[in-house]
This record gives sequence, C-alpha cells and structure tokens, in this order.
Amino acid sequence: MMKLRMENNVKLAQTRASIALLAIAGLALAGCASGDRGGNAGGSEGAGSGTELLQTTPKAAAEADKVTWNSTYGELANLDPVKAFNYPENTIVANLCEPLFQMQPDFSVQPNLATESDTKDGIVWTLGIRDDVTFWDGSPMTVDDVVYSINRHLDPAEGSYWGGGVVANIASVENSGANEVTITLKTADYTLPSSLSTIIGVVVQQAQREAAGENYGNPDTGVMCTGPLQFTPGNWKQGQSITLDRYDGYWNADKKAQAKQVEIGFVVDPTAIANGLSTGEIQGSYDVPLPALGQLSSSSTGTLFAGQGMQDMAIISTGEGLFGDPAVRRALTRATDRQAIADTVYEGTGTVSRSVIPQSVWDAIPDVAEQRDEKLPDLSYDIEAAKAELEAADVDLSQPIKIAYPSERSFYADILNEMSNGAKELGITLEPTGVPSAQFGAFFSDPEARKGFDGFVTTNYLSAPDPLLHLISVAKTGSDQNYAKFSDSKVDAALDAAIGESDPQKRAELTVEAEALIMAAQPWVPINDLAVRMYMDNSITGAPASFVYLYYPWAADLGATA
Repeated sequence: MMKLRMENNVKLAQTRASIALLAIAGLALAGCASGDRGGNAGGSEGAGSGTELLQTTPKAAAEADKVTWNSTYGELANLDPVKAFNYPENTIVANLCEPLFQMQPDFSVQPNLATESDTKDGIVWTLGIRDDVTFWDGSPMTVDDVVYSINRHLDPAEGSYWGGGVVANIASVENSGANEVTITLKTADYTLPSSLSTIIGVVVQQAQREAAGENYGNPDTGVMCTGPLQFTPGNWKQGQSITLDRYDGYWNADKKAQAKQVEIGFVVDPTAIANGLSTGEIQGSYDVPLPALGQLSSSSTGTLFAGQGMQDMAIISTGEGLFGDPAVRRALTRATDRQAIADTVYEGTGTVSRSVIPQSVWDAIPDVAEQRDEKLPDLSYDIEAAKAELEAADVDLSQPIKIAYPSERSFYADILNEMSNGAKELGITLEPTGVPSAQFGAFFSDPEARKGFDGFVTTNYLSAPDPLLHLISVAKTGSDQNYAKFSDSKVDAALDAAIGESDPQKRAELTVEAEALIMAAQPWVPINDLAVRMYMDNSITGAPASFVYLYYPWAADLGATA
C-alpha cells in the first residue's frame, strides 16, 4: 500500500525532504502557527507545524442536487447507533441520528437536542430537552425517547459497544418533568456534556426500535432519528453505497442539509479512490489513503485539505516483557526518529507527538500551553538521552521486544522498522510482527490474543474533544483502553481530582498534571499526531475539515460552490 518503504536509513534520509515538500505543496492550509510545541527539539516539518490546520472549508454557495462521497474504510455493518464504534458506522450515523450535545468543528461542545445542562455536584445532572424536534416520520421527539435511548446503553440485551467507561458510571436516567431529563451518576463527572456529544447522547425513536426487533438498523428496516439527513429503506445497496436524503422537516433551519442527496460509496482500494477523486466520479472523501496523497496533491480538479485532528498513532504496551518497563518505553520514544516517520510514512500530514493527546485538542483549550511546556517530559529525538533513560530499566535487555501490527497495513511495518533502528542504537532488539487483520482486531478486546506480544500498534482517536476522558481511558486503573493493566495511585488520584473539578479552567490545569504523570510512564508510546486528510472536488464545498465527522453531521454542510 505504501509508496515508500523505509528499508534503511540512507534511503530514508534521501527521500524525507522531497516527500514532505510534495505533500505540503498540495495540501490546503491557512495562516501561520506560533512556534513548535511538539516533542521534537528540531521543530516539525509537515502539516501542523509552521502552518495552521483547518477547521472548516468555505460554506456552500448553493444547494446541490446530489453529492457523491466515499467511505475509505468500507461498508458499514449496521445503522444502529449503539453499534457505531468505528469509522464506517460513525461517519454515516453522524448525519442521521443526533446527540443531546453536538461537537463543533472548533472542538467546542454546544447544546443540540438538549437546551442546557445543570449540576450542583457533578453527580445529578438535569438536562433541558427541546420541544420542537420531530423524527423523519413527522412525530415529535419526546423526553421518553431520550430516556429510552440512553438506557439502551445500560441494557445488556442491546449489546451497546459503548457499555463501559462513562456509561458504566450512569446510575439512572429518568423523565423528571416537562422537557426535562435527570441523569444520576455513581461518581462526579463534570465532563458529562462532552460525552453526550458522542453516540452515548444520540436519540432514536423508541416505537420504531421496538417494532423493528432483530431487524433494527439493517438495510431493510434502518433507523428512525431526527437528523438533517434521513435514511429510507432500500437506499442501502450492499457492497456498493448508501444514499441519504435531505429531511425537509429538520428542526434547525440554520443547519438544514445543503444537498438534496448524498451518496456514500464503499471503495477501499487506494488506487481506485485516487482515480475516482481525480476524475470527479467521487466528489469527496475523508481519510484519503496515504498512497493517494501524491496523485491528489497535484490534482487540478479538486483540493486536498489538511484539518485539525484528534487522531494519533501509538504503540500500546501489553505490560509484558521488556516493553512492560516504563524506562524501556521512554528510551525507545527518544531513540525513534519520529520526525522521519511524519515526513515519510505520513508524507507531511503527521507531526511528532508530545503526548497521547493530539496537540490540536489542547490548542482548543485556553491558558494551558505554558503549563504543558513546563510539566510534560521532553520526548525529543536524542540517542544519548535515550541511553540515559535505559539505565533505569530493571529487565533483561537481551530479550527481544515483539510488537504486532496488521500485516495488510505495510505502513505500520515502516514505522516499526524505524523504531527498530532506534532500538539497535540502544543495544536492544525490536521485532515487528505482522498479524492478519482479522486476528489483529482481537488485540483490542481479548487478552488471549495479545499473549506472546509486548506491544501492538494503534491509530487511535478521541471520542470527545476532552483530553481528560482519553487520559482516563488509557491510564486509569481498570479503564477500557488500559491494555497493560497499568496502575499508579498518583495517576488515579490526579484523574479523579480533575474529573471531579467543577471549574473548567482548574479542571484543565489538573488534567495537565495528570497528563504529565502519564507521559512519564507512557503506557502508550506516542509516535505521530495525524492531520485530517480530506479531498473535495472543485464543484462542492462546505464539509468540516477537522476531526468531527464521526459525531457531527458533516454531510449536511456539503453543497455546491456556485
């Protein structure tokens, strides 16, 4: 899949500058950012350093009859929101089924189907609910629909993919009056509105869900929601595409869909995607494949955009072997030329990570940059510093480090080969090990699948634009993405203090304190923050460029340029 294989350091050095310049030249960026705050002492080339990544694109000048888009990760499995926990499902469901609060392209969270939220202690939350919203069949959305929808995540029979984490902290959801819902938590959480901007806060029609039974969410039955675009049974051509129609009764006139129809295809082959976008057969796509960047960056028929991201690429420790030692992880981070990875593997659309939290998310939060610069450990590329870190290791350094990656994704091998080069400088051995994708997927859910491996790769993302929620997921004792069974009482206390703090600014400062502790241990080794790679044909515009398309109705903003 990759145009470039990182076979040795000589080839890497020769190609680095030319590839980065090629990619940057074709990306639509805006303005100039302030100085580099990444974990790279030498500064960062590529999207996101020296340039300002985009949040939006120019608004539509006119309505469009039909827009053709593509889902790079392929066909969705189901339209049921509680089963939407991956790119194909979320990218489509986000346009159909709305949450109580809505993530915006600038990573703020605003009331949506809820009018407001109120809490005195972070445990009991009262939400006002809009009374002017209708489902696609014209029936009103009720408080009971809201209560039912959230409770679906608590019902084991529904099999919600969101059943842990925030949902596990919900004690009850009740209709507490006219246009009012009360959510009672088990422990204080002042970030709840952010979580309710994800699938956790999505509202579906209770009557249709119950009538559909086991057929709910499939191509013949679909769902019944309130979004600006609607699904009509029969418009999902399995193996080909799904077509969404504008809902003309949508409650928010300011955000009605600008296209009468949006057809989303399921092409996954990078060459076919690049050719389809170049010719205009496909008018737009998020997650443009890395091998397509070269062709599309020089296209005269459209524009390749680089947007603010909430994604990062990292290596997750399983807690086993050499890689289970924090000193080894710290040493490998500093011995790996992560700028080379940004320039070559991600072709200028990645930047060196300084944390497991992508920089763009923190940039949206005021008055914490200086504190992060002071508190976060230095992760810059420095072999001598890496050797010094390794001196604190308390493991047998003669044992190899076995890191798994999905064998079909060759770019992961390129990343791990570069990390192997750094390991050699330290006198240790890192063995990249390809695993079939069907088997690799189980690494995220089954401890047995991870046995025999010291770590595995991930391209991960924040579900909500709140650094604290992701830090809890990654590093709190017993959390859902704490695959190493990492446990530190100081980290747990810092995370608890942050989520129980009512003042947003103080909560952000406490989050930085927790982040610094976590990055000193690095249960995940951060490699690159990833920019959003989006392409649009010259005939359309309006889609948000930032990483909100899994939860925000991006297709409603698409329209004609003239």
